[in-house]
Amino acid sequence: MRWNKITLVGVGLLGGSLGLALRRRKLAKLVAGYVRREASLKDCERAGAVDFATTDLLAAVSDADLVVLCTPLAQMKPLVNQMLPALKKGAIITDVGSAKGSVVKEIESLIAKAGGSFVGSHPMAGAEKTGVMAAREDLFECAVCVVTPTKRSKHAAVSKVGKLWKSVGGRVLHLSPQTHDALVSRSSHLPHIVAAALASAVLNPANAKQIAKLCATGFRDTTRVASGSPEMWRDIALANRPALCSALDDFLRELQTVRAMLRAGQGDALLRFFQTAKQRRDNWCEQCASSSSE
Repeated sequence: MRWNKITLVGVGLLGGSLGLALRRRKLAKLVAGYVRREASLKDCERAGAVDFATTDLLAAVSDADLVVLCTPLAQMKPLVNQMLPALKKGAIITDVGSAKGSVVKEIESLIAKAGGSFVGSHPMAGAEKTGVMAAREDLFECAVCVVTPTKRSKHAAVSKVGKLWKSVGGRVLHLSPQTHDALVSRSSHLPHIVAAALASAVLNPANAKQIAKLCATGFRDTTRVASGSPEMWRDIALANRPALCSALDDFLRELQTVRAMLRAGQGDALLRFFQTAKQRRDNWCEQCASSSSE
């Protein structure tokens, strides 16, 4: 399907990548972008992510058939409140947020009262780099894009949001907001906290200066996501804190079990621990390769 006008509220890595994909595939007659800072306008122009960018939210949203919220979670509700006067009747609003329960609770009814439809979504794609200059047209190729309808969601709006992500190369998965949040707390949010904690602990200035020289590819790969946006990850952690706390509890128990093996010198138990982990990850890699080739 081809949209008349799509507005990206926030043109960073995800918003910029979506804009590039939409423009290169000619999926919209007009792609508009809203940014907070004047300095970002030139970056959007250089990257080619939108047809036009503006710091005027109402101008950006006016007459848009689809609005995609691509900002940190804490900014979404205030921005929705600001854009409501310019929202076109029948417009569809979605987002790229990594937590869905809080977003749905805060903005679904606001948008419905204004005559629009909100359907949450979350493309499982990203990178540790931020900003529109890091945007990539192929970012969503083969990425799982979760669509999170509720009982209030209109079928037509859910279908169109799904088609949006399919049109830029994504593989759509429908989950309830609650199920989504429970699953990504372990698959996405927990790994980020682990990476951040590991980077903070190992690279603590109180440690020997030589330690940084001994941090090679294993450390780099394990901590890569710790270079992500602190503001974004603060918002994600707070928005999904019940599920994330549960995931952390389970992870801490796993670490404590390994520590007990080490203290007791249980070589056989440690071997089984590493064998199980290797097998589970190898199986996952095989499933990923199989899915991407389909």
